[in-house]
Amino acid sequence: MTADDQKRISGEAAALLVEDGMTVGLGTGSTAAWFVKALAARGLDIRGVPTSEATADLARSLGMKLATLDEVKGIDLTVDGADEIGPGLSLIKGGGAALLREKLVWEASRRCVVIADAAKVVKVLGQFALPIEVVAFGHPHTQARICDALAECDLGIAPRLRLKDGQPVRTDGGNLIYDAACGAIPEPALLADALKHVTGVVEHGLFLDLAEEALIGTDGGVQRMLP
Repeated sequence: MTADDQKRISGEAAALLVEDGMTVGLGTGSTAAWFVKALAARGLDIRGVPTSEATADLARSLGMKLATLDEVKGIDLTVDGADEIGPGLSLIKGGGAALLREKLVWEASRRCVVIADAAKVVKVLGQFALPIEVVAFGHPHTQARICDALAECDLGIAPRLRLKDGQPVRTDGGNLIYDAACGAIPEPALLADALKHVTGVVEHGLFLDLAEEALIGTDGGVQRMLP
């Protein structure tokens, strides 16, 4: 079974968690796209709250009813992918440059489920570079302050500005992304707190104590993981 097959079956399994009348957070990325497709195929009477313009475009093309986060009082269930899944369902997200909107939707949700292929499960977070979203104004100075925060956590690395076709990647909110190739993050909570205190940092890709369960696609089927 390919990684894409594993993503598909995890997305299809998550779609079965949705019930009529729910407000559902729709994640961003290749795995979340499988969930959106499977959910649309069920034909339920739901509202989707997309975490990115790309997800909104996909959902609209499939005929799904959408709402913004401002228009809903709460979200019953959010389903989203992850770049890494570590111990206790600690996550690194943001490879798709939607981490701020994703975290806002996650934190407005009563229940969050992460879906992924088997390769995303790791013993220690950090092999995938940690995305850090920053405001564009003065971002080289923000990068220097991020370096200081990383050093406080014994991570002596310099984050790199994410580029595409030679130009800085912009999030849907117009912000920039720096990626910190940590290698390993032994204390994710410590790093998350340090980054939150950096002026100019809008959000980071550490999602801690947010996922209630994970549905992992494997060659033997979908496996459920709990914190």
